[in-house]
Amino acid sequence: MAGEQPVLWQISISHFSEKARWALEYKRVDHVRRTPLPGMHIPIALWLSRGAAPTFPVLELDGRTVADSTAIIAALEQAHPEPALYPADPAQRARALELEDFFDEELGPHLRLLPFYELIQEPEIFAEVASRAVPGPLGKAKSLTGAYARAYTSLRWGANSDEAAATARTQVVAALDRLEAELEANGGDYLAGESFSVADLTAASLFYPLVIPPEGPLPTDSPTPPALESFRASLSTRPGFLWVEEMFRRHRRPASTSAPAASLS
Repeated sequence: MAGEQPVLWQISISHFSEKARWALEYKRVDHVRRTPLPGMHIPIALWLSRGAAPTFPVLELDGRTVADSTAIIAALEQAHPEPALYPADPAQRARALELEDFFDEELGPHLRLLPFYELIQEPEIFAEVASRAVPGPLGKAKSLTGAYARAYTSLRWGANSDEAAATARTQVVAALDRLEAELEANGGDYLAGESFSVADLTAASLFYPLVIPPEGPLPTDSPTPPALESFRASLSTRPGFLWVEEMFRRHRRPASTSAPAASLS
């Protein structure tokens, strides 16, 4: 019903959910968050979207349901135009939307798979990470939660594939190369024009599982697989890596001050 508080259906550690959360908070849109157990979110997403989308984030906004982080930002831009995430200049807007699409497609899936691949290699660490991410009493059953997480990520994304992980590493570095090239081409701190836009929000949020900024959804003391930490360290002095940290510092409120996430167990 129109006028009701928006509801964001999310996976707490998902970088695509982080993209939607950041947009909501950047626009200061009060909202409620629902966080089902990963895996259970699929039928919920299909139900909410009437079969159109099998995953989160999904936003209930002004009596309609919006699936996919890109569509969510477009809907927010229409309903809450200020502060704008779409540049006013048509050419810069086209550039921002093209870069949003690039990072969604060429970075997002790979930087989702790679951490899960490395976590699968370290069952104890995966159990700890998974127990922190799931809502309710299941978070206390680390061994069960870890086994579920390993099985789910292997089946859902093929995260146990050595070949897929190698491709993911290559694609993450390629996306970082593209980020740095675009920043240099734009001649400033931002990707499209002279101010923060959907392009910057998308790139920064989708790189967060690599960078792990303190303002992001993962606590900086979260256990990290050694191989993933080594990969992260090898990129940590790159201009693009440092830029992601700066975007979070400038434009993302710390997680501790964000709207609380309501769980659905």
